Amino acid sequence: MSTPINLNKIRKERGRAASRARADENAAKFGQTKAQKDAQKARLDKMDRHLDGHKKET
Repeated sequence: MSTPINLNKIRKERGRAASRARADENAAKFGQTKAQKDAQKARLDKMDRHLDGHKKET
């Protein structure tokens, strides 16, 4: 006789695997490369410096 299996456990594992696969696909499809992230951070830093330079000192 084989050991009994918990069908709920199997169902949940399949669901997690499907979610992980979908997440990996979306990361590849919509994710940003390191270079893109660095460029965006540099743009934001430049905008912050530009705004700080135009603030009035009181």
